[in-house]
Amino acid sequence: MAHTYSSNIIHCVFSTKERCSLIPADRTTELYAYLGGIARGEGFTLIAAGGTANHIHLLFVLPASHSLAHAVQKLKGSSSRWMGDGFSWQEGYGAFSVSASQVPVVKRYIQNQEEHHRKRDFEQEFVALLRNCGIAYDERYVFG
Repeated sequence: MAHTYSSNIIHCVFSTKERCSLIPADRTTELYAYLGGIARGEGFTLIAAGGTANHIHLLFVLPASHSLAHAVQKLKGSSSRWMGDGFSWQEGYGAFSVSASQVPVVKRYIQNQEEHHRKRDFEQEFVALLRNCGIAYDERYVFG
């Protein structure tokens, strides 16, 4: 797309199905590398990946030619198959726009997930992200 310029930096968060601890610590480095490969193959850039045994945070740059839903579908679908039998991600996700000036802050936050979750669990973190971004939600349905 000639003469098209955009800055679509996304902080995406999703959990394992029913927030079960399905991501073994010894596979996280490989999982993050695999997600980076999916992003490259789909034409976008993964800046950071992090999480815990039951959820993941991704920070990526999405070109104007790509839809968010398609990018997340590719990331979740391919990585779920790669993780193997018995593994699946939750149905939905959270996606939050990030200004270029905040990329280092969000990247640091994503890389320090283990530390953050000593203070609060995934559910508390996710609701805080929704609130901070002014996203309306129904507590009965936010976690499926």
